[in-house]
Amino acid sequence: MRGRWPSRSVVAGFGACVIAGALSQSLGTPLPWMIGPLLAMATLRFSGADVTAPRGGREVGQIIIATALGLYFTPVVTQEVLGKWQVLVAAALFATALAYLGAYPISRLTDTDRTTAFFASVPGGATEMAILGERFGAKPDRIALAQSLRILLVVVVVPFAFTFLGVHGTDLVVPAGKSVDARGLVLLFACTTTGGFLMSRLNLPNAWLLGALAVSIGLTAAGFQWSAVPRPVSNAGQLLLGCALGSRFEREFMRHAPKFALVVCVSTIAAIGLSAIFGAGIARASGLAVPTMILATAPGGIAEMCITAKVLQLGVPMVTAAHVTRVIMLVTTTAPLFRLVRRAWHAARGGT
Repeated sequence: MRGRWPSRSVVAGFGACVIAGALSQSLGTPLPWMIGPLLAMATLRFSGADVTAPRGGREVGQIIIATALGLYFTPVVTQEVLGKWQVLVAAALFATALAYLGAYPISRLTDTDRTTAFFASVPGGATEMAILGERFGAKPDRIALAQSLRILLVVVVVPFAFTFLGVHGTDLVVPAGKSVDARGLVLLFACTTTGGFLMSRLNLPNAWLLGALAVSIGLTAAGFQWSAVPRPVSNAGQLLLGCALGSRFEREFMRHAPKFALVVCVSTIAAIGLSAIFGAGIARASGLAVPTMILATAPGGIAEMCITAKVLQLGVPMVTAAHVTRVIMLVTTTAPLFRLVRRAWHAARGGT
């Protein structure tokens, strides 16, 4: 009978995340239901507390967020976004190139091999990059740590910077289905969950998020407006994602690789700055809003950056489309590109 109930570590961790989210909201912090739980869970794990995230919470959170994001892609908005395909490709290429460049300081300034540094820098998801990197002989624990630190820093730094600068509420695009309909909401989640499940069977990166997002966008673009996603449900999705992200951090590994963690943090901060400069430049050239393109090129995860755009009302469709384009590009090019890079390394060393 005990196996049917959540363990104490899950109850303690989830409870702490709920409290942290509520406290963050009362303090008026940006993205309170994601940043609060993320920092609470990470802090507790760093301190050695026996806490963990609910099993399957990350997937449920991704489905909720993806479903809500897809509602922005009405037929008119979808056509407008597709008309900016050059901007989407340029943003994806830049974010990908910047990630590859980030591997250089990690391999040069720490005792990390170049293969591990390469996959630690590619913004394709902690779990997915750790698995892919391990196939090429990289160290999955370092990849997971680097990816988690990158997401943590981007999720905290970018929203706080935007809030500090007063960047908020410039997006005139609103999601379809303004009212909540119980039957429509159940049907909507049933469809998006099915999409996530089917894509997960293909073993693709970010399967639950991309599968649910594809279904939600498809239904909305086709004119189906069954229901809006209630704010409490959206907050629950953020809570589950923040809890899952925070649970990735391990106290013992940070003890054994402090220099690696420090270099990753500095490299990520530099990447945020360079992304902001590029995003502002491409926004000026294309006539799009600067904050929107900064989020579109930021080196964060697709769910986290799109949530930031949604909460701050900053070009949700463009940010979502840009990060989806980047993920697709990474999924299709990371492995073959690494093979080319590795051949160049061997050639530079005289084939040894």
